[in-house]
Amino acid sequence: MSKLSLLKEFWDFLSVRKKWWLAPIIGMLLLLGALIFFTQSSAVAPFIYTLF
Repeated sequence: MSKLSLLKEFWDFLSVRKKWWLAPIIGMLLLLGALIFFTQSSAVAPFIYTLF
């Protein structure tokens, strides 16, 4: 299963089931995960902890 088919299936789920309130939650979780992933081995990591 490719990532594009997963995104298409998620989009179809949102549109058919009318669960649009899930989109911002999933988006924020993805952004937080990307932030953690990209800052775990950089010099910026100590400054990220002050945000939380």
